[in-house]
Amino acid sequence: MSWLVLGGSGFVGSAILRALESAGVEARTAPAPRLRTAADTPEALAEAAVRADITKLVALMEGHDVVVNAAGLATPSASAGADLLGANALLPVVLARAAGEARVRRFLHLSSAAVQGRTATLDETDAVRPFSAYSRSKALGEQGLAALRLPDLSVVTVRATSVQGTGRPTTTAIARLARSPLASVASPGSAKSPITSVEALADLVVAAGRHEDAVPRIVLQPWEGLTARSVLEAAGGRPRALPAALCRVAVAGGYAASMLMGRRLDGHVRRVELMWFGQDQVPGWAVQAGIVPTARVRDVLAAAGAATGGTVWR
Repeated sequence: MSWLVLGGSGFVGSAILRALESAGVEARTAPAPRLRTAADTPEALAEAAVRADITKLVALMEGHDVVVNAAGLATPSASAGADLLGANALLPVVLARAAGEARVRRFLHLSSAAVQGRTATLDETDAVRPFSAYSRSKALGEQGLAALRLPDLSVVTVRATSVQGTGRPTTTAIARLARSPLASVASPGSAKSPITSVEALADLVVAAGRHEDAVPRIVLQPWEGLTARSVLEAAGGRPRALPAALCRVAVAGGYAASMLMGRRLDGHVRRVELMWFGQDQVPGWAVQAGIVPTARVRDVLAAAGAATGGTVWR
């Protein structure tokens, strides 16, 4: 089996290449084309994808069994624009079209659970509830793939949750927050947290790509077992438990203030909401298929906390 990973030099792409090497799978990487578009509906996106020249991409993909799209702009705080839509919405549709022409067996697209936003429970349905320019661009990419008609190509969207890894700024930020006076949870702090490791995500991608039977169109990255409280504790913190009712009022007030400012604070409020309340998720296909990756995020957070150092606020 031969794999092609587009965006293999990035945070997630490089982890996938390491996982493939560890599994003894032949793989190569290539940069993804840079696309720009103003298309902001599935219909407009389909038209833009049809107009794209895929000749070089088809030649690049020929001879490969599995193609992974690990490219795109992983910038949750990014502003809306042609670059963001091109990278996260148009690119996966164009790549899938090329994969179909190249007779690839399976196309795996890396999306984000952020497409479901504040949904109480993350799942593997088409239901999306984006809350930011980034999550809207990712949701539009999923919708564009769902609209494709490629009967001979298995198209799989992998919804990554909050992916952490050594050296990632987001992970360092969590470790610093855990050791700060702001570290807190909505009492009792036992809600599931969708914090996961990049190694587990890479293992999931490899398992889904190698799976001999049919794989569903949307696959959610499995939970790694941490709660709102244990995430902060794993990073070396000692979070305070705040009254849940008070936290809900504060979150509602934050979103109300953000609405008055043109939704510019939504991302920041959402991060606080996740720290306090976490987010539930269904077990999903990976659990049913028995291919749940080894949980590693606790060790990742512990390493980040140790690297951050300093005195834990009490």
